[in-house]
Amino acid sequence: MRNDLLTLLRPRLLSVFKSLKPSKTGKSWAKVFIFSFIGLLFWSGSFFIFFRVLTYFQSVEDFGNILALKLLSMMMIIFFALLIFSSIINSLSQLYLSHDLPLLHSLPVSSKDIYLSRWFSGTLDSSWMVVAFSLPVFLSYGMIYSVGIGFYLVAFAAIIILCLIASSLSSAVVMAGTIILPAGKIRTLFVILGVALAILLVVVLRMIRPEQLVNPETFASVVIYMNSLQALDEPWLPTTWLTDAVGSALNGKWKHSFFNLALAASLSFTLIYINQILAGAFYFRGFSRAQTTAKRLFQPLNFRGRSWEGLLSFLSRPARAFAVKEIRTFFRDSTQWPQLFLISALIIIYLYNFSVLPLDKSPVGTIYMQNVFSFLNMGLAAFVLSAIAARFVYPAVSIEGEAFWIIKAAPVSVKTFLWIKFFIYYIPLLILSEILIVASNILLGVTPFIMVLSIVTIFFLVPSIVALALGMGAIYPDFKSENPAMAVTSFGGLLFMLLSFGLIALVIILEARPVYQLFMADLHGRNLSVIQIYHTIFSFSAAFLLCAASVYIPLRLAEKKLRRL
Repeated sequence: MRNDLLTLLRPRLLSVFKSLKPSKTGKSWAKVFIFSFIGLLFWSGSFFIFFRVLTYFQSVEDFGNILALKLLSMMMIIFFALLIFSSIINSLSQLYLSHDLPLLHSLPVSSKDIYLSRWFSGTLDSSWMVVAFSLPVFLSYGMIYSVGIGFYLVAFAAIIILCLIASSLSSAVVMAGTIILPAGKIRTLFVILGVALAILLVVVLRMIRPEQLVNPETFASVVIYMNSLQALDEPWLPTTWLTDAVGSALNGKWKHSFFNLALAASLSFTLIYINQILAGAFYFRGFSRAQTTAKRLFQPLNFRGRSWEGLLSFLSRPARAFAVKEIRTFFRDSTQWPQLFLISALIIIYLYNFSVLPLDKSPVGTIYMQNVFSFLNMGLAAFVLSAIAARFVYPAVSIEGEAFWIIKAAPVSVKTFLWIKFFIYYIPLLILSEILIVASNILLGVTPFIMVLSIVTIFFLVPSIVALALGMGAIYPDFKSENPAMAVTSFGGLLFMLLSFGLIALVIILEARPVYQLFMADLHGRNLSVIQIYHTIFSFSAAFLLCAASVYIPLRLAEKKLRRL
């Protein structure tokens, strides 16, 4: 590597090493402990799930090894799809939208070196999480098949090569997009790629048909079943090469494993070489076009000459100005739209999976299983809400950036500022959550009692999660971040996710026993005892007070924190 490239990479490498080195303060050690605890928790959960699934597959006579390799192929395809999406977003940010790029391009270094340094940084940002959380998957395979150290080296090399291929393809697509699109519409590429990738994710997840792994009885013959397991195992896909490399290492076929690994590695190095050539010819031209003002993607809504701003006339003028600013900022920021399209695609998959649940084949009563799934669905819907809130609500304060002093100087109190942001996000998330829970309950065919309980529970959980996200984002703001969406990966973001999951779990636990008692009493046509009635009142009251406290306390602490800034 040349000195110019090392010099460009030096600030990023130093920042990584500094972030990994905790200071002597107790606050820093607390962050390290929480990060380590969360990482270990996810690692342990992933390893436990895959170990149990693979253990079950090994117990299936004749089909166990085939099912395990099919699961490995599915994981490779999902990793590749996630890497492509993440790499495109990071490539656009690192190569064209970062604030320090004008300074870098004014230095006496070539565009090719600038491209390589930014591509390397983007590859690290988009790949580290996939690499980290793929390791327990490969560890479970290694323990089930009792393999040596060679398998783990092959698996680690395979996931690194997969990241390089995804990052190289993504950067090539981004460079092509910046050349094709006219000036002022570079950011529109976020929306176009977001729609395409959301559709791709839906198609991939449905084509691999994971429910068929454990339901071979639905096939007319063994031959048809075996052929169905070959979906997406095309010989021209790099995921197929890497799957064959890891699968061959599992079975001790090292020549075949190294051949496929070398085939995938040669593709990754070829793509990197081609990207260098493209960068030397087109990168600076695309960067120059990206510096123009972005054009409006959606025109403002008007009805008979009246603007939507009239709906906010009940607010005071300063409060209305803040609300209009918040809404306009959201719709003008085209970087938000790919996440919206991806979330919509995931919600469609979520609802579709409920429609294909084989409840009629369950050995337990269908009505009982329907209502059990519906009750658990409240927690799943709340988890989906937490993920959306982490992406959109948590950075709501940080997105003000270095212009936050205008907020402090405006004739609006910090409390009003927070409540405006709260209601702007609360109303659409409440509508989305209620639609999600009602639609899934209709697909499950639950009883009216469970339907009402789900609607009411989500109605109280939504403001709690939104307030928790907004409050934690204000307590741990990052006004200097180039990409506020990355704030959720910070200490405050992980703390929000931990508190949010804890809140959801406590509410579900508090409601579980009284709901079971009410359901069984209604099913058998008997009344509740006095103790059961008191227990039901106490449990639901405790759940309500917990949700109310989750609204008041975070916003109150956030108000105090922002006043001290």
